[in-house]
Amino acid sequence: MKKSQILLTALAWLTAGLTHAAAQSAAAPAKQERSCHLPGATEALRCVKLTVPLDYAKPGAGTLKLHVTVAPAFRQGTRNDPLFVLAGGPGQAGSDVLMLLPAALDRVRATRDIVFIDQRGTGLSGKLSCESKPEHELMSEEQLEEELRACIRASKAPFGAYTTAAAARDLEQVRSALGYARVNVWGGSYGTRLAQAYARAYPASVRSLVLDGVAAPEQVIPAGGRDGQAALDALFTQCERDAGCSKAFPQLRGEFDALVKKLDAGGIKLSLPDPRTAQQVDFTLTSSRFLGTVHNILYSPGDARRLPFLLHSAARGRWQPFIARQNLAGDFGGDASMAMLLHFAVVCAEDVPRMTPELLEQDDAVLTRPLAEKIPALCKTVNVAPVPYAAPTRIEAPALLLSGALDPVTPPHRAASAARHMARAQQVVVANAGHGVSQLGCAPRLLRAFLDRPQEKLDTACLAEIPAPTFQLGAAGPQP
Repeated sequence: MKKSQILLTALAWLTAGLTHAAAQSAAAPAKQERSCHLPGATEALRCVKLTVPLDYAKPGAGTLKLHVTVAPAFRQGTRNDPLFVLAGGPGQAGSDVLMLLPAALDRVRATRDIVFIDQRGTGLSGKLSCESKPEHELMSEEQLEEELRACIRASKAPFGAYTTAAAARDLEQVRSALGYARVNVWGGSYGTRLAQAYARAYPASVRSLVLDGVAAPEQVIPAGGRDGQAALDALFTQCERDAGCSKAFPQLRGEFDALVKKLDAGGIKLSLPDPRTAQQVDFTLTSSRFLGTVHNILYSPGDARRLPFLLHSAARGRWQPFIARQNLAGDFGGDASMAMLLHFAVVCAEDVPRMTPELLEQDDAVLTRPLAEKIPALCKTVNVAPVPYAAPTRIEAPALLLSGALDPVTPPHRAASAARHMARAQQVVVANAGHGVSQLGCAPRLLRAFLDRPQEKLDTACLAEIPAPTFQLGAAGPQP
């Protein structure tokens, strides 16, 4: 799903977006249940708190409260193989994506419980985050980095306990505590990495996998330059082939390149009405923020089809539409934003140690270059021990792998790489989709069909009927 979809803060230009878990679970943890109403859901759900070890390697290190949200099956007593939902990031919580219930999972819920899990360090499971403030939008790069470093230093969390392997062990605790025999697992984006780790660590507990926006086992999260550039190039090509877009923006590639060159030379000084307050503000737009916004826009084809208009307007000196879209990445309420410190805890331990000079040279591209250059230094402040990379073992559970052909972070070749380590994988590529397929077109029906009979070949022809969004050619919005 869209990362969230995924949900970026004003510091999000610094974050993009598998280890083998231990083999055995402990006894079922203590749990507390209550009825609850959460943002994103229109009905009362079940909220469960589980006490799990803070550090599985150190029994005396204390505990943490893991939050789980259960949407009970509409037909009670029909099946005992629920669907566990794992969000992306790393840093997004299951309770942040409750909108998936009506958007993608209503048909599945007819006969199965839907269990949204807040990964340790996210959402209501002891969220590890930094305060997001409106003034961040006007800070310099140096000021933002110092704000982030101060937040990291102020945290008392043992970052080494917040790994994918620990989160996989938590999932087994949840399964045991809720009394399920085997579970199906839906993962989106980073959630697909966690889902694969869980299936490898506890094969007897996993009935099937649905992976949407599939991260390959060898994928290094901050090093996705080629994938992002491919999505941007595809958008430019689509504009050139569209009569309306090519007529409105005949020099789009050149305008983008000129903006990048100008920003690389020292940023662009802007003076314009703040899109939120209408008050005049003066600030310097940096290359990092510009490229981070462009990359974020590419996650959704509907959003991406607005990008030519935003770039063309900026090239002509009218930056207001682009800045308004950039500000959407900031959520100053804080509750639904990415758990930034959890993101760094995972990425600094599991990904950055694999960012070799050879990989960076091979994957170098303009969209992700600022992140790739900055994150290793930030990881020194996090100061978490590297997690050794473990070669992926074979996953026997049937798996449905969903990919959008226009995805800038987990495109189809990532799913193909993951499928090589799966005994029974069905890979589906949707031509007009980006980062997230489950909520589109006939996909909700196909999810139910797969989960009912995961061993059978799925007829996915209906996904080809999902249309491409129209381009926005002017201030009035997308074409009819």
